[in-house]
Amino acid sequence: MSYLDELNPVQRAAVTTTEGPVLVIAGPGSGKTRVLTYRIAHLLESGVAPWEILTLTFTNKSAREMKDRIEKVVGPRAQQVWAGTFHSIFARILRTEASKIGYPSSFSIYDTDDTTSVLRAIIKEMNLDPNAYNASAIRSRISLCKSNLISPKAYRENTEMMTQDRAARRPYVVDIYEKYVARCQRSGAMDFDDLLFQLYRLFRDNPDKVLEKYQKKFRYIHVDEFQDTNFLQYAILRRLVKYEGSPENVFVVGDDAQSIYAFRGATIDNILDFEKDYPNLKTFKLEQNYRSTHHIVSAANEVISFNRRQLNKTIWTDKEDRHKIKLIKCVTDDEEGRRVADLILEQKHRYHLPNSEIAILYRTNSQSRKFEEHLRRLNLPYRVFGGMSFYQRKEVKDFVAYLRLAVNPSDEEALRRAINFPARGISDATVDKLSALADASNSTMWEAMLDPRLDVTDRAKKSMATFRNMVQDWQKRAATESAYRLAADILKKSGLLDLLKGDTSPEGIGRLENVNAVLDAISEFTDSAAAPAGPETVTATDNSLAAYLQTITLLTDADEKNDSNDHITLMSVHSAKGLEFKSIFVTGLEENLFPSYMALEEPNGLDEERRLFYVAITRAKEFLTLSFAQNRYRFGQIRVSEPSRFLDEIGGQHYELLGGIGSARSTGTMQREAPARASVSGNFTNPRQRALQKSAAPVAIPADFKASPLEDIVPGARVLHLKFGEGKILSVEGPKDNKVATIQFKNDDMPERRIVLKFAKLQVL
Repeated sequence: MSYLDELNPVQRAAVTTTEGPVLVIAGPGSGKTRVLTYRIAHLLESGVAPWEILTLTFTNKSAREMKDRIEKVVGPRAQQVWAGTFHSIFARILRTEASKIGYPSSFSIYDTDDTTSVLRAIIKEMNLDPNAYNASAIRSRISLCKSNLISPKAYRENTEMMTQDRAARRPYVVDIYEKYVARCQRSGAMDFDDLLFQLYRLFRDNPDKVLEKYQKKFRYIHVDEFQDTNFLQYAILRRLVKYEGSPENVFVVGDDAQSIYAFRGATIDNILDFEKDYPNLKTFKLEQNYRSTHHIVSAANEVISFNRRQLNKTIWTDKEDRHKIKLIKCVTDDEEGRRVADLILEQKHRYHLPNSEIAILYRTNSQSRKFEEHLRRLNLPYRVFGGMSFYQRKEVKDFVAYLRLAVNPSDEEALRRAINFPARGISDATVDKLSALADASNSTMWEAMLDPRLDVTDRAKKSMATFRNMVQDWQKRAATESAYRLAADILKKSGLLDLLKGDTSPEGIGRLENVNAVLDAISEFTDSAAAPAGPETVTATDNSLAAYLQTITLLTDADEKNDSNDHITLMSVHSAKGLEFKSIFVTGLEENLFPSYMALEEPNGLDEERRLFYVAITRAKEFLTLSFAQNRYRFGQIRVSEPSRFLDEIGGQHYELLGGIGSARSTGTMQREAPARASVSGNFTNPRQRALQKSAAPVAIPADFKASPLEDIVPGARVLHLKFGEGKILSVEGPKDNKVATIQFKNDDMPERRIVLKFAKLQVL
């Protein structure tokens, strides 16, 4: 059977449209990964060289899985496709072209902790108040600047930003930014934002020698999760795709309803306005959900319909309904934890669900504690995602600092961490003098060690000389020796191994095991180093220490979530994106928690929170449980809470009530009141209800309502809907069993809606 035969008609059309700009709007569970995978396989089968295909993803894990799936269709050449995260692909290009912007090819990549540490040092050197100039806040400010292509010079010329800083009594932010950029350049280091910022700069300043080279190389460009791209990522994409004579072969896949990373700089405008940049755009809508049952899909459609600006689509499913959405009202957050744990145990016994198919989602990581307590009480194994990453542990970062120095001795952050750990007689005062001399002479701290003006003790000089010789030996070997052999020697000769072995406490043994785990990972990396990516290989030796360091520095949270143990998953909704489970518990559904009180202060904050809720409920395949508490400990005291408005945006016919939720309503039930949605709390007024109350148009009364036969639903017919009121059928399309009607409702805030007829229940007027 051909791989194309596995696709539905819309998926197949998207896959086989290979030329020109293409936008695939992919609803949750609609097979977007399959479409993206088979599209690349189809290009390869059509004779396109693998190294001419670029695919940008948001996790390295998804890129690896994509290559593996393509390989099953076309064979080993799939591994030569350029596929990876924006950061990993751009770092790969920068390794080759770095000299053109004044960086070494072996530049270090600073993670968030490294950046914060550098900023703390600069703030200290400038004698600024560390409370007023919080390093983490400054880091976020600089990150925002880079994501919007604002250099230190542009910052200084930006009257609004400078005024904001003066009003916040932080007038020296721009000076910190300037010093930070200079220090990174001096250290031969880039932070995560630089991998985008510097690549844009590289392309902008070298249009003929560099940009044109990659424009010609990447004939076909794909972007996954396009709704999560930021301004700078899109600016780089445009430079690669839009140029004179370009075929504009760009294929983007995304879902505006799942855009949830505005706090990281992502802009939903990229997907909403994509057609403006590409007038010849072909758009395909993947609207069939293969993951979830009807109640879940319908609830998701109803919730997201309240958002103001969105791409028009209607998700539908033909999966049989077995269970309604369970709704749990609790008096306290402790009761919520207990009842969720009890229901998980019941589901495991009644439906034989494995732990790995169950997930508890929450808006903030601090909510996990109550669930952990009650899962332990029932002896149910669980794992919390969102804690400290393996590569953020101190002992791991200490070891990695030595590895970074072996590749790039100018890396000042690694030097500060390693130079006197284990202790070798080089004090903090000596390190401060090194840094000051490097600043004064515009050199690196590595070079300043040899400067005769360095005023330190003879003992310190001798220790630094020994340290330098040791690092220089590793540096020579790094160019030719495999990562594993060199790393094992570094661990031993640095003194770290003896130091860790000397601590025989359980914690000490754990730290030694963590460092050994790094060695195991390096060994695995060395053994499975990828083949070159085609004629234009970027890295000289794929099993080098430099290549390994790039791999671990650019790991995302999702790349580390591959534990195979059978455990219940606890995670924030943001972390759950892209995952699916048979049973999902979305908890803490209270006003000012979900939606967050911070989001309610932003102009588009509520829409983003609603998209986040949409993502949460569409992770569920079969069982969906929503819960809220009337009283919750927050900020050290009990707060009275109101149910989330999102609960009222789901029709009552989708709910199964647990635990006396009826007391929230005078009727004691969640029966549907037309034309309003069922109310959990009675505190929210549905905007559609207000509109219908003001309208003289026909209103559907449940007792009198009678759905018309599907064959009577034809273009031009006037119809009545229980929720949306009177409307006009604009068109009817699709296969017989799954016809979709496009309807314009008189009192709706959406210009038109697409509704699956077999679920719509329309009465012809």
